Amino acid sequence: MSKVRDLVIIGSGPAGYTAAIYAARANLSPLLFEGMQPGGQLTITTDVENYPGYRDGVLGPKMMEDFKAQAERFGTEIKFEQIISVDFSKRPFTLNTDFETLQANAVIVATGASAKLLGLENESKLMGHGVSACATCDGAFYKNKSVMIVGGGDTAMEEATFLTRHAAKVTVVHRRETFRASKIMYERAKANPKIAWLLNRDVHDIVAGEKGKLRAVVLRDTRNDSISEVATDGLFIAIGHQPNSGIFKGILDMDDVGYLKIHNGSYTSVEGVFAAGDVADKVYRQAVTAAGMGCMAAIDAERWLERHGAH
Repeated sequence: MSKVRDLVIIGSGPAGYTAAIYAARANLSPLLFEGMQPGGQLTITTDVENYPGYRDGVLGPKMMEDFKAQAERFGTEIKFEQIISVDFSKRPFTLNTDFETLQANAVIVATGASAKLLGLENESKLMGHGVSACATCDGAFYKNKSVMIVGGGDTAMEEATFLTRHAAKVTVVHRRETFRASKIMYERAKANPKIAWLLNRDVHDIVAGEKGKLRAVVLRDTRNDSISEVATDGLFIAIGHQPNSGIFKGILDMDDVGYLKIHNGSYTSVEGVFAAGDVADKVYRQAVTAAGMGCMAAIDAERWLERHGAH
């Protein structure tokens, strides 16, 4: 087994890379495991216009390349591997990949979350080209256009209402006539004159146009299976997110959905293990808040290591 590392960061993206930048500058020589999707959800995002410092916007993958390069500049060791299991029952902690077992005095979990998708073939192909899983991120690109949003919970109602700030028309597509959304959120959306409703429908297919961008959505009537094609400029998927916390089940405290519970900044239920970004944030889920949480986790980890004489 290799030497015990002061700090291991599990996951990349804004939270993981920012934690690495701060930890490396604090001479913790962090080791970061990128996982199977280096850069996280931003790697499937096209233009990012709401992150400070990029005046003219930036492509999501390019932004993550910049974060990674900055972390490496200060001495972060980065591995394109995935942590598949952990033992946090005693310190130093033990972490396993498919290729090695290592130990760490402290760990930052920044594994992010994944948007739940419909599972259609064209969905991933058109992600960032008319299909989006984040209205807050991409709504501004649809000024005075017509968009659809799929979902029936609070997130769908909130994002539909948000999209009316930009789009000329927002159509909510839902497979039933009843909603999981809270009454107040549903009534707020229902009262908005820019929101239309296509109920008892589900998305059967997504159609690309000549330039490889979304052209239309094929809807199936859940009552009689009839099919219709509806033109739209954008399709927003709002059926929830799933935190990437599976390997920590039964090890770290989490809510019913799987979001890690944190307290006093970034502390998890296990001393010496910290969490940052979307794996612990079910409210904001933005690159800038994830980066801020990564900063917090690195500072918390540094101070914890100093108190426990591990660094």
